[in-house]
Amino acid sequence: MFKLTHLKELESESIYVLREVAAQFERPAILFSGGKDSIVVTYLAYKAFYPAKIPFPLVHIDTGHNFQETLDYRDNLVKKLGAQLIVGSVQESIDTGRVKEEKGYNASRNRLQTTTLLDTIEKYKFDACIGGARRDEEKARAKERFFSHRDEFGQWNPKNQRPELWNNFNGKKNMGEHFRVFPISNWTEMDVWQYIYAEQIELPSLYFTHERRCFFRDGQWLAAEPCMMLKPTEEVVTRRVRCRTIGDITCTGLTISEANNLEDIISEIAATRITERGGRADDKRSETAMEDRKKEGYF
Repeated sequence: MFKLTHLKELESESIYVLREVAAQFERPAILFSGGKDSIVVTYLAYKAFYPAKIPFPLVHIDTGHNFQETLDYRDNLVKKLGAQLIVGSVQESIDTGRVKEEKGYNASRNRLQTTTLLDTIEKYKFDACIGGARRDEEKARAKERFFSHRDEFGQWNPKNQRPELWNNFNGKKNMGEHFRVFPISNWTEMDVWQYIYAEQIELPSLYFTHERRCFFRDGQWLAAEPCMMLKPTEEVVTRRVRCRTIGDITCTGLTISEANNLEDIISEIAATRITERGGRADDKRSETAMEDRKKEGYF
């Protein structure tokens, strides 16, 4: 067990939120990306309801451009926990004409996830979707409550957030509406890494230093995978890198690093002055990129 009292307090708060979800909603689900935050949320749900199985399915919105390491980790974790997995396919949304794929060098399927996510929520009638967002991640995240209301179109209105005094959570909703729930809202990136270290939580290998073919574009390293269109001037080289945050290949920046264990990662995070999402290309499309996506129904 760990001795960091603040981590115990954060864990207790998050488990309380997860149990409130189970008490107030009929069809909750965990939004699972394969990133460290959603992994921690899943682990907290495991602890919250042990020895019973996690009472929520894991929902993964697969862009079709995910790292294979992420998919392998997802499948192994679901098998280990005996959890239910539901996959929403962006490729299927493209094939059925629900969304139109972007073209060009900076094309990404990241924004297309919104339609697939909302369609999946509607299909399975989820009334609460639990995610791993933290308030310290990005300025739009800082406006969130633990229970974040979404209207009948799945959209978020930052002005329509309910007060949560003394951790009293209001999950009442009208027909067709749902909530996004963020149990680790009060955690920081460092808290997450310290908790992973204390609990020895297994992670995808992408988080640790490895050799990967990559190229440099707009101030960041990106993976040279088949889904990436290279410009004539861009050169593919092999570098020792790791992912600080994991998402769609097209927008996940790589960090030059020699951190191949949790202690090294914690030391690296403590020393860096670059924000966690500083390597996410999707956040650089505009000043309000994240907030715009959230208002459309994005996680």
